[in-house]
Amino acid sequence: MPKTSVLRELGRERVAHVTNMELFFDLVYVFAMTQLSEHLYESRTVTGALQTTVLFLAIWWAWNQTAWATNWADPDRLPVALLMAAMMVLGLVMSAAVLEAFSTRGLTFALAYLGMQLLCAAFMVWAFGLREAMGRNYAQLLAWSLIAGVAWVAGALTHDGTARLGLWAVAVAVDLAAPLHGFWLPGRRPTPSADWTLAGGHIAERGQLVLMVAFGESMLRIGGSFAQVHGTAGDVTALIVGFLLIFALWSIYFLHHAPQGAQSMEQQSHDTARLGRFAYSYAHAVMVGAVIVVAVAIHLAVSAPQAAVGVAFATICAGGPALFLVGIALSKRSLGHGRLRPTLAAVVALAVIGPLLSLTSRLGELAAVTVLAVAAAVAAQREPEGQRVGSDTTFAAADAGQRAGDSGS
Repeated sequence: MPKTSVLRELGRERVAHVTNMELFFDLVYVFAMTQLSEHLYESRTVTGALQTTVLFLAIWWAWNQTAWATNWADPDRLPVALLMAAMMVLGLVMSAAVLEAFSTRGLTFALAYLGMQLLCAAFMVWAFGLREAMGRNYAQLLAWSLIAGVAWVAGALTHDGTARLGLWAVAVAVDLAAPLHGFWLPGRRPTPSADWTLAGGHIAERGQLVLMVAFGESMLRIGGSFAQVHGTAGDVTALIVGFLLIFALWSIYFLHHAPQGAQSMEQQSHDTARLGRFAYSYAHAVMVGAVIVVAVAIHLAVSAPQAAVGVAFATICAGGPALFLVGIALSKRSLGHGRLRPTLAAVVALAVIGPLLSLTSRLGELAAVTVLAVAAAVAAQREPEGQRVGSDTTFAAADAGQRAGDSGS
C-alpha cells in the first residue's frame, strides 16, 4: 500500500499546487545556473560548449526528476520536506563543483548528481510501495539511474578530459532516453506513460518557475557585468539592448506560450505524462539552456561592446535566442497550439544573421539579434489564442515506439 501520509491526493482527475518548499528548492538552481553560465563564459570553445551542455543536462535532469516526484509526493509533509532539503544540499555540492568538474572535482559532481537521482527514486519506491504501479515504475527508474551511474562514476575516475566527456555524455544520454523506452528492463515490461497519473497544471507551473529562475540568473549576470565596467555610452547601450533581448524572449514565453501551455496541460484528459514529458521535460530544457547562453552573450557585449565579434561570440549571440525559439517550437508542437511558421522563420533569420554580422562589433550583432527577437515577440502576441497546430508528433518516432511497447506488454 502507498504511504498516503507523504503523498498528495492520487487519481487521474487530481489537481496539485506548487508549494513553498518547491519554491525554496528552486533557489539552489539560481546558483547552479550562475555556475553553468560562468563555465561557458570561461570555456568558449567547442569542447567547452560540449562540457557545459553535459553539465547542464545533468543539473536539469536532477531538477526534472524532483519536479515530477513532487507531483505525487506532498512537500508540505515533513518526510518529503526533509527529502528535498537533503537534495538541496546535494544540489549545492553538485553546483559548486561545476567549474572544476572536468579537472579536480569530477567525482564530487558525479556523486552528488547520482545521490540526488538515487535518493529521490528510492524515496518514491518506498512512498508508493512495490504493490502499486507507480512504485514499480519508480523501481525501474531507479534501476536505470544505477545503470547510468556506472558511466557517471567511471567518467569521474578517469583523468583524461576527453574520456570523461565521452563517458558523461553516454551517462546523460542513458538518463534522458530512459523515459522514451518506458524504463524497459530485461524481463520487465515498459512502464506505460498512461500509468504516470500526472497533474498537468502542476508540471506546467514548475516549468514556468524554473524558466523564471533562468531569466533571473540572466539579470544577475547582466547586472554583474555592468557593475564591472566604466559606464560609457557603449556600455550603457549594451546594457539596454541586452535587457530588451531578455525582455523579448521573456514575453514570448510568459505573455503568450505559458498561459496556453498551462491550459493545454490542465485540459488534457488522457496520458498527461506523455504530453508533460515532451513539452516540459525536454522542450523546456532547451529553453532554459538557451537563456543561460543568452546571458553569456550579453555579458560579453556589456564587458566589451566595441570588440570584434569573432566566431565564438557570433555563435553564442545568435545561437542563444535561436535555441530558445527552437524550444518554443518544440513545446508548441507537443502541446498542439500556436503557429510554428513565424517561430521557425525567426530561427532561420538568426542562423543567417550570425555569420553575416561577424565582422561588426559585439554591440552591433547584439542589436541586430535583439531586433529579430522583438519581431518574434510581436508576432507571438498577434497569434490568435487557442489556435491548434495538430497533435503531439514532434517526437513521433519515440512516441510510437513506446506506444508499441505499451500495447505489447
